[in-house]
Amino acid sequence: MKKTILITLIMFVTLCVSAQNATQARKVLDKTAAIVGNKGGASADFKISSSNMGSTSGSISIKGNKFHARTSQATVWFNGKTQWSYLKSTDEVNITAPTEAQRMRMNPYTFITMYRNGYTLGMTSKGANYQVRMTAQNKQRTVQEVYLTINKSTYKPSTIKMRENGRWTTITISNFKTKNLPNGLFVFNVKDFPTAEVIDLR
Repeated sequence: MKKTILITLIMFVTLCVSAQNATQARKVLDKTAAIVGNKGGASADFKISSSNMGSTSGSISIKGNKFHARTSQATVWFNGKTQWSYLKSTDEVNITAPTEAQRMRMNPYTFITMYRNGYTLGMTSKGANYQVRMTAQNKQRTVQEVYLTINKSTYKPSTIKMRENGRWTTITISNFKTKNLPNGLFVFNVKDFPTAEVIDLR
């Protein structure tokens, strides 16, 4: 009987600690989302690497769920619904309606809305940073796991790791700055690329 009570007590304490940890993780993500999701917009530099895609670096501008990313090989615009991807090597623009994982590969700040629904949260403290873990509750979700390294004093994320189909992608972020950005920045303008072939893949 005593053993059963002890096991029950341990389970209860574990659940309480886990719930408290998840609450703290959500508070950290709420503060990070408030900074990253600056109403006027923001910009940053990034480097992305994965086992199947290699690595590339570039810059990104974001405003809400919109983003505009540039690398040496491509330029991407996303207005919250439609994505235009200009490929320099082929002089083509592909129009798509990207998945959550595809958006996250080009916009590392997609997590600022993802964490609010469908993920179990946890957090550890490592030196000057928090490491927040997001685990998908639905096994069918494209992005199954995300690790965020967030500075304790600025609440700005420096590294984002995500697992998709058993493969990890790492995104390193630097030079984050808040700005006032026009909405037109996040929409492809055909006049700027008069020779490009536009291909609608939606």
